[in-house]
Amino acid sequence: MKVKNGMVFDRLEVLAPPYLAETWDNTGLQLGAKDQTVEAVLITLDVDDRAVDMALEVGANLIISHHPLFFNGVKTIDYESLPGRLIKRLIKHDITVYSAHTNLDLAPRGLSQYLALELGLSNIKPLGTVKSQQLMKLVVFVPETHLDKVRQAVNDAGAGFIGNYRDCSFRSPGVGTFRPLEGSQPFLGSTGILEEVAEYRLEVIVPAEILSRVVQSMIGAHPYEEVAYDLIPLNNSGETYSYGRQGDLPEALTLEELAGRVKNLLGVEYVAVSSPELSRVKKICLVPGSGASMIKTALQAGCQVMITGDIKYHEAREALESGLALIDPGHDGMELLVVDMLTSFLEEIARNENWDVKIHGLKEEYLWRKL
Repeated sequence: MKVKNGMVFDRLEVLAPPYLAETWDNTGLQLGAKDQTVEAVLITLDVDDRAVDMALEVGANLIISHHPLFFNGVKTIDYESLPGRLIKRLIKHDITVYSAHTNLDLAPRGLSQYLALELGLSNIKPLGTVKSQQLMKLVVFVPETHLDKVRQAVNDAGAGFIGNYRDCSFRSPGVGTFRPLEGSQPFLGSTGILEEVAEYRLEVIVPAEILSRVVQSMIGAHPYEEVAYDLIPLNNSGETYSYGRQGDLPEALTLEELAGRVKNLLGVEYVAVSSPELSRVKKICLVPGSGASMIKTALQAGCQVMITGDIKYHEAREALESGLALIDPGHDGMELLVVDMLTSFLEEIARNENWDVKIHGLKEEYLWRKL
């Protein structure tokens, strides 16, 4: 099945909702068009000449990056410097660019969760809270013939997530009554006659941030001219969003053993380590990118080690004196696996939905090397 860019964006935004992005960030469509047919996709950490070269090599007309092409407004497009040179190449070859940055970092199934699972952690929890989710309940009354269609539509739009479960819903049978008035065009029944129809009450949980999208999808899949539905605010605790994860290693390790596992997982040549006197460690945390601002949160959570990038001298001293060991693979080192994560995510969707699209990942090179 041929797909448009917009369909790929929709699937990515279920994984990494745009509303999670920081206000200073620039996620989503960077360049191109939603209605362009996708030939192939290239996943990359950064949009640079190397990424454009590979996109041309594999025939990809959609690049999905972690870091945005544009962080700030562009006032001048100079073809002899960046980003103008890249913009010219992308437009010339009709390549669309889409970015998922801080929304992917904060997503419940985002990069920090992926890294925690790859390290084999158990009892995985968010490290502190950056944002909290407001929840709504959508209740809609559907004839049995369209129950599965409506349920699938709201789930595809992002409803029905409860913790680590998706496609969650409840349904109960009942009888709906209505009398079509003059000027109506009823799916069932006749004008002026009271109708009784076997219907199901379908209930799903919806994050308030995507309520409009879910309701639109529900109405689009529903056969009735006028859809009866309720929107109920909930006091339940929704998802808590954090840049980091905390959890327990499968077995206690020395800091050297843990550092070795981190190097092997990320594929980096070296890591920087700052350590107090620790024999073995069990409870650790990790923050992709730059996580120094969460050192106090890590200490409050009882973590023995924090794995993160871009640690400065005074931040390392603070952690050391407080008894927290640090493993620093660098900002880029912490994010190298975003390519593997997004490639696997889209490959699974392409298989399940029979997309006629090839997914390619650009294996990033570690920015720093040891001399």
